[in-house]
This record gives sequence, C-alpha cells and structure tokens, in this order.
Amino acid sequence: MDSSKEVEESSTAPILESTRTRSNGKGKSIDGDYHVPPPVAATVVSTKATPHPKGGIKKGIAILDFILRLGAIGSTLGAAAVMGNNEQILPFFTQFLQFHAQWTDFPMFQFFVGANAIAGGLMVLFLPFSIVCIVRPLALKPRFILLITDLLLMALVVVAASSASAVVYLTHNGSQDANWNAVCQQYTDFCQVSSMAVVVSFVAALFLACLIVVSSVALKRS
Repeated sequence: MDSSKEVEESSTAPILESTRTRSNGKGKSIDGDYHVPPPVAATVVSTKATPHPKGGIKKGIAILDFILRLGAIGSTLGAAAVMGNNEQILPFFTQFLQFHAQWTDFPMFQFFVGANAIAGGLMVLFLPFSIVCIVRPLALKPRFILLITDLLLMALVVVAASSASAVVYLTHNGSQDANWNAVCQQYTDFCQVSSMAVVVSFVAALFLACLIVVSSVALKRS
C-alpha cells in the first residue's frame, strides 16, 4: 500500500509543477506565459447633479428681495391711499362760506398720489419676476429687469415725496416773504395726514433703495 501511494504522488507532482507560473517581476512569467493582472475595481459614476455652490446664497438673496418688495408695495400704495383720502372741513362755516381743505386742491399732492399709485401698481406687476428669481436663483435676465425697474421707480417716488414735503412745509410754517400764512393751525388733521403720507412715501423709497442694493449684489456674485 505504501509503495502504490508513493508512485501516485510522484506521478502527480510533475503535473502540479507544470501548472505553476513564476513571475519575473515584469508581468511575464519565466515559462513565457503572461501574468494575469488582478481585476480592476469598477468605478461608480453618479448621475445626480451637484448643486451650484452659489445657488443657496442667491436663493436667500431672492427671498430677501421678495420680502423687501412686499414692503415697498405696501408703502407706496399706503401713501397713495392715505393722501387720497385726506380732507378736512372746519366746523365753523356759514351758508355761503365753507372752510374745506382737500388733497385735490394742491397739484403737488395730486402728483404725489398718482406717482405712488403707479409705482405700487408696477411693482405688483413685476412681482412674478421676483418669484422667478426664487425658483431660479441663477437667472440673470429677471434680476436685471428688476434692477432697472427699481431704479426708475425709486426716482419717481423720491421726486413725488420731495415735492409733497415742500407743500407740507409751507402749510406748517408758511412764508413771510411770499405772505403765505401757515394753515396747519386751523387744518390740523389735514396737515397731520399729509405729513404721515409723505413719511410713508419716503419709507417706500428706502425699501426701493434696499432692493437696488440687493439686486446689485446678486448680479455681482454671478
């Protein structure tokens, strides 16, 4: 039994030796066969789009723009509504004489009401552009349109508020050189409402100035 086992082992030894390959260090075996390289790990490629690094910042700027725009709309329309309902009738009047002060008696107040109403209405119409900037924060054309519109509307509101403030100043203090008497001692309510409308209009101009700065920053970071 031992002799047969030794014969079997000796017969299988050359076969095992012939199947071995010894590498010479250059990827080629000494026997002439090429060494099989190890399998290369498969590279996984992700098809998911990576977010733009500036997208989050621009979206935050667009949300701030929308909030400031709502404040500007409320201020301009509020100033127009307050001045448009401004009138006062003094309690002492006769059958032929009535002391009545109304905003339509002053051309500057008429321009004030019209300018603020136009500014507020246009900002409402351009409000979808601000929403587009929130949805697509990297879009440049809507932001540029808003910037140009805000510049024009701020100029309109500032001119209207400045002209109305000159009339309010005259109604409060008068002018000795022109012999214009101050009427606010009699028309106290009318003057107070006029002053409040002018202040609200200047607040709207401040909102528009902030909108211009926000739009400029958004365009600069593009």
